[in-house]
Amino acid sequence: MTDSQLIQEIKQGNTELYSELMRRYQRKILAFVYHMLKSSNMELMAEDLCSETFYKAFRSLHSFREVDASFSTWLYTIARNTVLSELRKHRSGTLPLEESGVVPVAPIEVAPEQAILRSERVHMVREAINNLPEKQRSALILREYDQLDYQEIADILGQSVSSVKSLLFRARGSVKIQLEPYFYEPVMEELRGMGSK
Repeated sequence: MTDSQLIQEIKQGNTELYSELMRRYQRKILAFVYHMLKSSNMELMAEDLCSETFYKAFRSLHSFREVDASFSTWLYTIARNTVLSELRKHRSGTLPLEESGVVPVAPIEVAPEQAILRSERVHMVREAINNLPEKQRSALILREYDQLDYQEIADILGQSVSSVKSLLFRARGSVKIQLEPYFYEPVMEELRGMGSK
């Protein structure tokens, strides 16, 4: 059955078919929610907010109209709004990594120095993404992590395709500028040092 057929059946009272819609989209929505929360070190809430998204979608399914958007676009929009609402509640302060319950684990074969360096880089990228304005952050996550096309992102964010491309351009530029000193400065210092010898 297509999403449309399932939705029609659910609207007609076959609510047990909603589990099939959940099965189709749960991993994608969970990944999206996880990546949106990751920049605020709130990943542990991803499953709860994913469940809340599906609950809200189920309660509002009677108002869903395919002429306005595809089911997946509508679901991503609900997920995004759910996450933004939760982030607003916790905006009073971000959790330090050690309080978030997330424990970075390095593979055994990786040297401790490499593991620390990798962990620092991951943290720097997270921070750079977290510093982006919300729409840029959402666009970047939807494109890079969820691999959605420009039109889908435009529908979810309520923007035009050209606006999405602009958001992504600015987001990538901002992340690059934030990370440039961290990744390129030691190399430049080394090169300058070699020239003075």
